[in-house]
Amino acid sequence: MPDDLYEHDVLAWSERQAELLRRVARGERVNDVDWDHVVEEIEDVGLSHLYAVRSHLFQMLVLLLKLHGWPDIESEQHWRAEIDAFQIGLMDRFAPSMRQRIDIEKIHARAVRQIGLIQYGGKPALAPPATCPVTLDQLLSAPVEDLEAAFSVRTAA
Repeated sequence: MPDDLYEHDVLAWSERQAELLRRVARGERVNDVDWDHVVEEIEDVGLSHLYAVRSHLFQMLVLLLKLHGWPDIESEQHWRAEIDAFQIGLMDRFAPSMRQRIDIEKIHARAVRQIGLIQYGGKPALAPPATCPVTLDQLLSAPVEDLEAAFSVRTAA
């Protein structure tokens, strides 16, 4: 196995490493396991799931801010459907250990920044909530209508 297979053909490298690890699991002595890259790839698997969850949360918050910022716009039903789709995606990807590595306020701030760059019908969004009016648990499981209502209630108060 060439030493640079990892850099040139990660698929072939991963298949080879999986084969070697199966042999190790059966008790065979194997010397060709690329331990440094195997460890790195295992860490990357978890991180990629975490990044996907953060991305879904960001997209949900952008859409919720759109619903809040431009009430009664034609796109609102589409945005609600997208929020629901992102929430369904979160159900498949979220793991309890991610909770401590997700900062909803930071994600909300990024979403507010994103919304500040958008105009619909030549109009900027209504002022967004200063802090995120929903929790991680609500984003993971609350109906879209409840999430939308939380943005309206918080801003009106």
